[in-house]
Amino acid sequence: MSERRVVKIVTGQPTSDGAGVRLRRVIGTQDLDHLDPFLLLDEFKSDRPDDYLAGFPDHPHRGFETVTYMLAGSMRHQDHVGNRGELIAGSVQWMTAGRGIIHSEMPQQKDGLMWGFQLWVNLPARDKMTAPRYQDVPPEKVPTVALADGASARVLVGEAGGVSGPVNGVATQPLYLDVTLAPHGRLSHGLPTGHSAFAYVYDGRARFGPLEDSTEVAAGQLAVLGDGELVNVATGDGTARFLLLAARPLREPIARYGPFVMNTREEILQAVQDYQRGTLLG
Repeated sequence: MSERRVVKIVTGQPTSDGAGVRLRRVIGTQDLDHLDPFLLLDEFKSDRPDDYLAGFPDHPHRGFETVTYMLAGSMRHQDHVGNRGELIAGSVQWMTAGRGIIHSEMPQQKDGLMWGFQLWVNLPARDKMTAPRYQDVPPEKVPTVALADGASARVLVGEAGGVSGPVNGVATQPLYLDVTLAPHGRLSHGLPTGHSAFAYVYDGRARFGPLEDSTEVAAGQLAVLGDGELVNVATGDGTARFLLLAARPLREPIARYGPFVMNTREEILQAVQDYQRGTLLG
């Protein structure tokens, strides 16, 4: 079987978003503008309240999906049509903005560690104006599966080890795993040929690719994986924890402006006008 190799290493860049939340941006930078259909990946991690308490007040989205995965802390979300929920450690939310959502994401703690990830995934042109949808998944609904001796994964989306994740009905057929690999561990995992794929190491370090041509990736770094049927991962003396993602590329034009992602400049202008007029939902 053909093995995927690391074709690029990207180091996350410190930045801030929302009302001043400090985070590390990995996709959506000059080094990696996007990896079709992935548009953005942020990691937020801090035990300093000033880094996260201001949160993400009301803001709009149109034309793509946001995925929030929490490792620690608590975040409440609500939107302008009354949907609300709380994201806690281990939970995941897959939000399809579709034709429009105005929502907020605000911390529900005054101190302690806040740690998680937000991913943006593009929608195909045919689905950009679909009705908004939430898939809020509590920690106990996210299965954990043993993938090899010393390797386990929480399966958020897609299938691994004969287990399916709780999120469904996503056009890009994504795989989203949170993998833990023990010291001196080895993992070989299949990925759909032709799908864009990457691994983001958030704790420790690991080597990705064929044994004779592997690349070390450290915490805070993302490895873009070339095409192939599987990826091999190995650890040294320490445990590694990483996100492994893959999805079908859309290969469509991308027009983006802040919280709007469409296919043409005209569609972006329409989104801005709809937001200004209070008709974002159409």
